[in-house]
Amino acid sequence: MNINIYKKLFMAQVSFKGNAVHTSGELPKVGETAPEFTLTAGDLSQKSLKDFAGKKVILNIFPSIDTGTCAMSVRQFNEKASGLDNTVVLCISKDLPFAQSRFCAAEGLENVITLSDFKDESFANAYGVKFTDGPLTGLLSRSVVVVDENGKVKYTEQIAETTEEPNYEAALAAV
Repeated sequence: MNINIYKKLFMAQVSFKGNAVHTSGELPKVGETAPEFTLTAGDLSQKSLKDFAGKKVILNIFPSIDTGTCAMSVRQFNEKASGLDNTVVLCISKDLPFAQSRFCAAEGLENVITLSDFKDESFANAYGVKFTDGPLTGLLSRSVVVVDENGKVKYTEQIAETTEEPNYEAALAAV
């Protein structure tokens, strides 16, 4: 089978402002081992899923921290997940680490960790969340993945309309 046809068969379709857009793949399935990745932290160090081994991990994935809905998701997870035991929230976008850090400092957000996929797209590729068409091409699709302390995917949500917020309650219930 032609690789381009194969890729199209496994792309997810969501919408942005009512218009169909596609991602590079699909989120991992519940029950699977969460794919490994490398992301860049605010201090420019590299972080991977292994760095959070033994913890429950909420991956809050979004296009840009500089948009209202994305910023709201970071604020909401900062507030709602702050009291959860043995849980970390990773807020992941392609924004530069400097912009992510500036936003969290200005907002006083200390219960989330911002990470950037700007260098090698290992996260976007592993989780199938890179927009492949539309005005947000190259950015990450709004999604949530919850990983348990054993590295298994417990919950996924790829938001159907990119301008809408995720289902916080369902994600938190999966923790």
